Amino acid sequence: MDSFIIMLKNVLLFVALAVPGFTLVKTKLLKSEQSGGLSTFLMYVGVPFLVLYSAINSISFDKALLSLLLTSTILCIVFLFALYFLSAFVAKKGDEQKRGMIRFCTIFANNGFLGIPLSIAVFGASSPAVTVLIVMNVINNIMMYTMGIYLVSGDKTTMSLKKAFLNPVLIAFCIGVALNLINVSKYLPEAVTFAEHFSNTVTPLAMTVLGMKMGGISFLSLFRSVKTYYVSFLKLVAVPVFIVGVLFVLRLFIPAVNDDVILGSFIAFAMPTAGLSSLFADHYGGDTENAVAFTLGSTVLSVVAIPLLYWALTALL
Repeated sequence: MDSFIIMLKNVLLFVALAVPGFTLVKTKLLKSEQSGGLSTFLMYVGVPFLVLYSAINSISFDKALLSLLLTSTILCIVFLFALYFLSAFVAKKGDEQKRGMIRFCTIFANNGFLGIPLSIAVFGASSPAVTVLIVMNVINNIMMYTMGIYLVSGDKTTMSLKKAFLNPVLIAFCIGVALNLINVSKYLPEAVTFAEHFSNTVTPLAMTVLGMKMGGISFLSLFRSVKTYYVSFLKLVAVPVFIVGVLFVLRLFIPAVNDDVILGSFIAFAMPTAGLSSLFADHYGGDTENAVAFTLGSTVLSVVAIPLLYWALTALL
């Protein structure tokens, strides 16, 4: 039960951070649409610096780390492709845009804005589970800019390998690893402090954006649609249970699949729908209405789902 309380406290703390944004919109001091500027800042500055800072401070290069990195990369790629094909069976109704958005929101998780900060708060920045999550977040971003964009748009020509491999998270990770290798913490600690300041903006700003978006809609309307519950169940329960179940089987045969890999993978796939869903929908002519509903709905319901599943997982471990 201790693990449940620890996770619940951290999730509730994150939710409380959304209150100011929600209040400012409801009192008309800000408009919900103004959250777009903060989202852009998070995407190109906040999250990349969080990944960079974590790569500098959370990774200690040795044989065990190389095994962890390789295992995390392979597992994430396999799981994402598996979910891509499996999601086709749970999104059979509606037009192509709606089906594509359901699949996107089922597959891709909000690791940058929520997963990494939450895992650092629960496990500590130096935990191997955080390293697993960072690696999986990098892979997740690459796949979002290829597979994810295709699901949203329904048009293969919108996929871009250039965008996939030049996305801010991957660039930040590579720079962070390079700075780690040259021991920048010892020779130029001010650079690490600089990155830390920006990384500390991610959690409050991400939750402020969420609060502002919630303030701009009828809160109850999120939960009047059966589809919101359906997609939230898939994202918050079915997907992480599937991932963890497969990992428990693999652990019987592959020693590299240890508790840290399982915990990091759980966080990587148990988070609510990625915030990029609505941005991609706007840009590529996707199902914007459901993108917003599924993202906000799964985020609210994650307050209950994540602590309960985390408690069950730690009990099994």
